[in-house]
Amino acid sequence: MEKKFIGAGLLSGLVAGIVAYIFARIFIEPQVAKAIDYEDGRGAAEEALSGEHGHEHEVFTRSVQENIGAATGTLVFALCMGAFFAVAFTVLWSYVGRRYPATDPRAVAAALGAIGLVVAFGVPFFVYPANPPAVGDDNTIGDRSGAYLTITLVSVIAAIAAVTLALWLRPRLGGLVSAIAAVIPYLTVVTIAAALLPEFHEVPEALKNDAGDIVFPGFPGGVIGDFRVYVIANQVILWTVLATVFALIIWKLEKPRTSVTAAAAERVGAAD
Repeated sequence: MEKKFIGAGLLSGLVAGIVAYIFARIFIEPQVAKAIDYEDGRGAAEEALSGEHGHEHEVFTRSVQENIGAATGTLVFALCMGAFFAVAFTVLWSYVGRRYPATDPRAVAAALGAIGLVVAFGVPFFVYPANPPAVGDDNTIGDRSGAYLTITLVSVIAAIAAVTLALWLRPRLGGLVSAIAAVIPYLTVVTIAAALLPEFHEVPEALKNDAGDIVFPGFPGGVIGDFRVYVIANQVILWTVLATVFALIIWKLEKPRTSVTAAAAERVGAAD
């Protein structure tokens, strides 16, 4: 495995993580703040109904969480994605670059970025959409996390098999038909997995007293909607930047070799 690809992946992941964090800090954090305000208000209403008073102390302040904590988490995630991206590109390019020498490595990186976005984020998000804080049951958080990890692993493994199948079929059926033939079993596998996994309905409903009167509203649907839209946009940005930066770096790294090959071909043509 070429170290230059791994280095390119880590650098691309770092750049993508920085851009994604800036976007999240501007657009996602306000939705998180609204969710936390709702959680605090609902907690106060529940205490008033029960007559009990609890006092929870934060280990880290909100400022630390939204700045240092969020930045660290985003960068670590992006670096990991960059490393995985580099490994996947190395394996894919070792076959495509040898079998189809005229292929542009930038096109391979772009295609890999699109596949990564759909497989590692799109499908799991469709099955288990992201929720802001205060939306969730502490008793089911472990089950939901396990289910999300399961559908992610199924999606990734099925995608690897689908790409392998597409590359195997391409010389026989052509690019378009082989791609369709590979996508169909992938969709079948993830659909079956999604149907077998448990469902979770955790959006807090309106809080009512014994008389049935609403004492605190349910979680605002607008906040959930905005949060999910921004999460999708954030992931699109992360994967787009990751693939773009990686493609540019790889193009610079591969360009000298491409130039030498082209020059050699010209010399052979001139000799003939």
